[in-house]
Amino acid sequence: MSRRKIFYGHYIVGACMVTQMMYLGLFFTFGVLFPEFENEFGWSRAQISGASSTMFIVMGVLGIAMGRVNDQIGPRILLTVSTVVFALGFILMSRMTTLWHLYLFYGLLCGLGIAAHDVVMLSTVARWYTRARGLMSGLVKTGAGIGQLIVPLIAAFLVLHYGWRETAMVVGIMALIVTMIAAQVMRRDPKSLGLRPWGEEQEEDTENGESKEVGLDLKQAVRTRQFWLISIAKFADWYCLFTIIVHVVPHGIDQGLEPTASAIVLSVIGGCSILGRLTLGAGFDFLGAKHSLLIAFGLLFLSIVFLQLLSDPKWLFAFAFVYGIAHGGLFAVASPSVAEYFGTRAHGVIFGIVMFVGSLGATLGPWFTGWLYDLMGAYDAAFFVVTGFSVLGFLMALALKPITVLGDRSSQSVN
Repeated sequence: MSRRKIFYGHYIVGACMVTQMMYLGLFFTFGVLFPEFENEFGWSRAQISGASSTMFIVMGVLGIAMGRVNDQIGPRILLTVSTVVFALGFILMSRMTTLWHLYLFYGLLCGLGIAAHDVVMLSTVARWYTRARGLMSGLVKTGAGIGQLIVPLIAAFLVLHYGWRETAMVVGIMALIVTMIAAQVMRRDPKSLGLRPWGEEQEEDTENGESKEVGLDLKQAVRTRQFWLISIAKFADWYCLFTIIVHVVPHGIDQGLEPTASAIVLSVIGGCSILGRLTLGAGFDFLGAKHSLLIAFGLLFLSIVFLQLLSDPKWLFAFAFVYGIAHGGLFAVASPSVAEYFGTRAHGVIFGIVMFVGSLGATLGPWFTGWLYDLMGAYDAAFFVVTGFSVLGFLMALALKPITVLGDRSSQSVN
């Protein structure tokens, strides 16, 4: 009796989960290191947040190119190089002594390294799956949630017992080893191994029997209303998400929590984001882009309002539960939303541009929030702005209407 061979796309999903775990785990670690930089160097919150904003603008600009390069040469080489650069940023950050070092090592090097992670991995998964695309994207982003849960706790422990420099060195080396190995599993699409996408019907789509990628090209996509609605929604959600991730630890300390307890709030967000990634990722295959985005933005709005109303810092853990679900859900549905409306023909570059627009929000949000805090001595006004952007994202999702990508049965929008 022969054993059924495991579909290779499942290995790719596993490799992407591990890589996401390290990338996003280290990104959350920046929030743990934030107060250490503030205390040791006396830098303002706007100055420290500016390094994060620099990373996002570098990531966003290069993300467009990464999508195009991935469409042409595939993910293995691209991820191998980018993971080395990303890990190197953290390793070198352990030796920094001035503010420009932070901008160079975290802002530039980590930005260069992280530019490929979502665009490459999620575009690759979209090509390997036509059925259960939302679920598989959710599983990939679950890896990010696991990293966000575990790595900040490890970092907080290391900071407490060994200091922030040793922490940056250790997590950088750990990321280098794990992500380098995972990158070797990656393949661009099923055709490269003589396979067909998971869930695709077995009749031939071309005369040669090869799987045919269908949908809109970039020029066609940018002429649609849906492209700009999704892009503006991505700007809004990244403004909110990365503002919270960068500033929630110092905000918790301001409210009276111990630094370790504030780091645990960050981990709770990561842990609860797993639930959001799985539920909205799996639900996407039934709900479609519009309804999935509406649910995620609705939860985001409720969590930010709650954040502004809470009087006891211990309620930050309740905030983290609701916000974490919204956080994970918004990341899980991003790539399949692009595939639903525009197909997989130019998914890498289209998704790269959407992510670039999002990175503009991630660039503006943390820095502007830090600037408002330095100006006013509190986060009240800054969090009110975040609330406004959550409403903007909800309205953009509400305005989405279905379009049909001819020839791609998986790309039918759901009313």
